Amino acid sequence: MTAAVPSITLNDGNTIPQLGLGVFKVDAADTANVVAEALEIGYRHVDTAQMYGNEAGVGEAVRRSGIDRAELFLTTKLNNGNHRPDDARRAFEQSLATLRLDFVDLFLIHWPRPTQDGDGYVETWRTLEELAHDGRARSIGVSNFQVSHLERLAAETETVPAVNQIELHPAFGNEEVRAYGEAHGIATEAWSPLAKGEVLEDATIVELAEAHARTPAQIVLRWHIERGTIVFPKSSSPDRLRENFELFDFELSADEVERICALDRGEAGRMGSHPDSFG
Repeated sequence: MTAAVPSITLNDGNTIPQLGLGVFKVDAADTANVVAEALEIGYRHVDTAQMYGNEAGVGEAVRRSGIDRAELFLTTKLNNGNHRPDDARRAFEQSLATLRLDFVDLFLIHWPRPTQDGDGYVETWRTLEELAHDGRARSIGVSNFQVSHLERLAAETETVPAVNQIELHPAFGNEEVRAYGEAHGIATEAWSPLAKGEVLEDATIVELAEAHARTPAQIVLRWHIERGTIVFPKSSSPDRLRENFELFDFELSADEVERICALDRGEAGRMGSHPDSFG
């Protein structure tokens, strides 16, 4: 089943499975079993974060699975209180210890925090560059960065982020950030790819689901796949985990993709915090 999931080549030459499992709000006590179930289904990409408090369960599931580490892609993210260089280094070491792994495939700055730290995320990024140089973070990237933040990194540091993980779904296309990434070789990852389920009852999505004999969630996730976005929907249900994995035996036409794109409501469709103000 894993062969059906396409991989995207990042700007540093590493590859990432385009579909993964997100564990945001998965209870720490349940994480190992949820991730183990996903790995059994065929997932090979797991996205966690220091903020989620469940890195230990992800690491346990990896060890329990017996899958060769080289076949897995694991992401974690720097917590917001750890942006100063020494704090970032300590926090990264703690993540490796909690996961009980020698390296992670992708390490991200979770939020830029410009209202708290000003342009301090630039110095934080230089610390991530150190971690990439010593190989314990195979790839480095950012999350929730706006174009202005990315431009500061481009002007003042040596490394272009491999990915930018942003809120992105049919109701909020986040097109300015997405287009900047595409133009500068930064892969886009979508968090909340299903808009917390709110787009699944939209008439266009329901119509396309009926036309393809698929669920509305599968239609939206396939839309992301068609556009080259990396997705990692969260679920604790084995049935939903399987459903979310079954995206690679059908396609949407270019017209169908555009119909879903037309659901974009700009800032009115944003469901999460704005990166310029969130701390």
